[in-house]
Amino acid sequence: MSLKIETIKVYHTVSMPDPTLLQSADGVIAIGIHSTAEIDWLREHCRHLVFADFAPPGDEFDSVGSDLRTATRKMLNALNDMGYKRIGFVGWAESADEPYSETRCRAYVEWSREFATFDPSRCITEHSMDRTTEEFGHRLAPRLLSSPELPDAILTSNDNIAVGIYRALHERGLRIPDDIAVASFNDISVAQFLNPPLTTIRLPAEEIGKTAVNLLVERLGGRDLSRHISIANRIIWRRSTHAVQAMKSG
Repeated sequence: MSLKIETIKVYHTVSMPDPTLLQSADGVIAIGIHSTAEIDWLREHCRHLVFADFAPPGDEFDSVGSDLRTATRKMLNALNDMGYKRIGFVGWAESADEPYSETRCRAYVEWSREFATFDPSRCITEHSMDRTTEEFGHRLAPRLLSSPELPDAILTSNDNIAVGIYRALHERGLRIPDDIAVASFNDISVAQFLNPPLTTIRLPAEEIGKTAVNLLVERLGGRDLSRHISIANRIIWRRSTHAVQAMKSG
């Protein structure tokens, strides 16, 4: 069913956009991670506000996303069950002062400490503007591959970073997954065409978007209580990890 809603896309990089664009809108869907300062700015200039793919602290705003902490632990448990015991992690830090601050990284650290396998030399992060890119993954890979004992599997924060890891492994003559397995998040279109195809967690981007619109429509209709919705994700097993058929049949 078409809601016949006029939409305007507003982007910001270093500076925030013109506030009049938001003030003239009946409602705003803010996509992705936002800092405390950005949340405060949005609160000031938006009549109705829904966060998509991000849940700000507290219960003031509607939000919809996928539980990345649970997804990370699900992947780590599966890799552990498949026999991978030295699992490394490559991702970004939300701030320069907190290297393990991003949700997936924090879940990895918690999980590793529970299993008494945490090794800082196998948890590589950096606070950087290019944090979601192939170049970021390729740049951070040498720090992980120079650790005293190579990991037998690497989990990355997203598929673009995994592409950079692939490149670094190939440059060193390391085979995926025979020498080191790779797994990731997002299931971007290129993931299935990598050599080998990438095991990844498919995040429900379309469902998150639809739900965010529905939440905003409810707000416009007069709902007062905020709603926080978490949508399930699933692992897409491909040949960058061993025992794919066993996991699928299980």
